[in-house]
Amino acid sequence: MAVSSSLILSPLHFNFIANNKDINKNLSFLSANPLIFNISSKPTNINKGSSIVLCSYKSGSGLTAEDKRVLRERYGFDPNEYISEAKNERIKEGKKQGKGKEVVAEEAAKVHRTTHKLLQVLGGKAKRKKLLSPKGMDVRPMMEVVKGAAFDILQAADGCPASLRPGRWLDLYSGTGSVGIEAISRGCSEAHFVEMDPWVVSNVLRPNLEWTGFLDASVIHPVRVETFLEQADRFAVNGPFDYISVTPPYTQVDYGMLMSQISKSPLVGENTFIVVEYPLRTDMLDSCGCLVKIKDRRFGRTHLAIYGPKWAQKKRKSDKTLQNTT
Repeated sequence: MAVSSSLILSPLHFNFIANNKDINKNLSFLSANPLIFNISSKPTNINKGSSIVLCSYKSGSGLTAEDKRVLRERYGFDPNEYISEAKNERIKEGKKQGKGKEVVAEEAAKVHRTTHKLLQVLGGKAKRKKLLSPKGMDVRPMMEVVKGAAFDILQAADGCPASLRPGRWLDLYSGTGSVGIEAISRGCSEAHFVEMDPWVVSNVLRPNLEWTGFLDASVIHPVRVETFLEQADRFAVNGPFDYISVTPPYTQVDYGMLMSQISKSPLVGENTFIVVEYPLRTDMLDSCGCLVKIKDRRFGRTHLAIYGPKWAQKKRKSDKTLQNTT
């Protein structure tokens, strides 16, 4: 006797156990797509009294993504699992077709990025003004305690504890622009910001410059730092900078190669000061081109190295000697 049933819809993963191992192997289906199947039972010659389940698979069931999500939730599965699996399949398929980068970029573009105001200018004309920064860890601004210490050291080494001399500042890996903005606020006449992320430039860096009133004293270079250092003449940069800040994402740079490139760049002069933020267990040389290390401090897992001209190092030593004698 044969018994037929109506169509059954289910997103579950089925492993049918039959007496014949080959049949059992062939009737295992993936759970990523809903199954539509007919069930019938009839006696066979394989084993008297046994049943065979005959299934027909239909990939285009016409269900929407929402229907599939509801079904998965109804049967106790994670409703978002199907969506993530489908997204991964699209990325894999795109890579097979030579479109991997485009597919990944399209998926990444769907992530909604937002900002908040956690940073502030610490000193100078724009003191206490709040600055935008992206939520999350894709952009990691310099900690305020580190930034404050860096500017205090620079102002003392440069012979003017109250402010910076009116020079030019280059902010590499600028992100929010908080370091370059601090420099303008404290006396620098001009700052150049190098930031390759267009979203950060348009939604964080430029609004911060407009909010502080420093946009006219700023130049934004939306390129990679390596490209900027190699092709400085192309970006109409006139000679060495007075100050350079280097605050890269720790895990994405080789500090040895980066500092070597900076030391050989025409952007560094005999009287340039370089501020470098680097992570724990990173070896930093005692010199950078013609410049010497005048300070190296630790703030938890963050280190701060400052390179400058030899006369600044001698001045700091003479100041300490004078303080000890008094």
